[in-house]
Amino acid sequence: MNYLLKAAIVFFSTIVAVYAQSGADSGVDGWKQRPIIMKRIIPPVFPAQDFPVLRYGAKNDGVSDCTEAFARAISACSDAGGGRVTVTDGIYLTGAIHLRSNVNLHVAKGATIRFSTDPQRYLPVVSTRWEGVECMNYSALIYAYGQTNIAVTGEGVLDGQGANEHWWNWCGKKEYGWKKGDVSQKDDKNALNEFSANGTPVQDRVFGTGHYLRPNFIQPYKCTNVLIDGVTLKNSPMWFIHPVLSKNVTVSNVTVSGLGPNNDGCDPESCEDVLIASTSFNTGDDCIAIKSGRNNDGRRVNVPTKNVVITKCRMLDGHGGVVIGSEVSGGVNTVFVDHCEMDSPRLDRALRFKTNSVRGGLLENFYARAIRIGQVAEAAIIVDFQYDEGDAGAFTPMLRNIFIDSVTCAKGEYAILIHAYERAPVTNLNLTNCTFTNIEKPNVMDHVSGVHMTNVLINGKEISQ
Repeated sequence: MNYLLKAAIVFFSTIVAVYAQSGADSGVDGWKQRPIIMKRIIPPVFPAQDFPVLRYGAKNDGVSDCTEAFARAISACSDAGGGRVTVTDGIYLTGAIHLRSNVNLHVAKGATIRFSTDPQRYLPVVSTRWEGVECMNYSALIYAYGQTNIAVTGEGVLDGQGANEHWWNWCGKKEYGWKKGDVSQKDDKNALNEFSANGTPVQDRVFGTGHYLRPNFIQPYKCTNVLIDGVTLKNSPMWFIHPVLSKNVTVSNVTVSGLGPNNDGCDPESCEDVLIASTSFNTGDDCIAIKSGRNNDGRRVNVPTKNVVITKCRMLDGHGGVVIGSEVSGGVNTVFVDHCEMDSPRLDRALRFKTNSVRGGLLENFYARAIRIGQVAEAAIIVDFQYDEGDAGAFTPMLRNIFIDSVTCAKGEYAILIHAYERAPVTNLNLTNCTFTNIEKPNVMDHVSGVHMTNVLINGKEISQ
């Protein structure tokens, strides 16, 4: 077989394989995976023994520093085989809380854990990700590394005390309290991204004291069997719930409230088997954003987020309701969204996909149904390959196999707004039984291949494509 014939066979075989992949899955077949995933997502169970934090020296006066008391109670609980570290009536001031295996931090109704605004209370630095890039930085307010069977539960309140006077002003924006001459995260963010681009070893990417990369609220890092249930989270310094490289994660019945900069609600990153259920989001950024690392770091670690179920959640303010991106260099696949409500004039988009050719990423197999969208400021469904840096890199993203069924939207600027690339169109986009009303502008669908619409109404008119 001569070289040209062999090359032609390889080329056409590749085209056929890609085409088969893009069209092989159907919405009906895809939804059959959801119960299989749900069977694997099992919340951890803990021994029936309690370790009251008051017994270990904590004071519920809102003034005394309880950091060491929490550490002692968690150590005693874990060393005894596990159970609940209980926090009861009152206000508990603390720095970083580090969970250990088999420990359930249970914050009862009437109790508030209030986290210190002193950055020194979140040292020494720990292994973390900051906007998708690995580094050594301030600990998350609640942090766990490499632990198994951990939880934060109860009906109490966890207050991150993010405000324009502290934490939020580090973002460097005047609307969040920053003034000319104040410190900001800009230089540190640029340095971190340069470390990633240059392949600097993670242990040498040290921030913390004298630096201004804000910590997240709850971050299980390389953990297995994680539960966050029932609590109310307020005013995070940055992202609220940020599982990284973790498996079997359940977030349920949580109330997330914070309108600060980058106050994302729940951002599973490079995680597998994740359930986000019956949770309410009112956020200053994306309500839920699924991620997998940024640029060189995402490609180096190369762990996608996969098998995510989002159900019965409510989204109010935010940049997006359910979002894929923008740090998705490691890819995202197999995401289910159902029976959610999204409604606010300050909710910019409902279902959002965002990346670019600097970040790249293979994004595939997304299923949404029974979504009630009240009002959105921009679009019900949006794909943006021009996000942030735009088409300025060598890592062309790919988005394929999107199935949207029984979605309604009462008001918005666009029903569908898509800006992809000619060389990388959105492939296999399916909408069924969807109704959009009070839509101001016609659909924009730049570079979409394989659009299938059945019983789709926009302002009372049936749309075939």
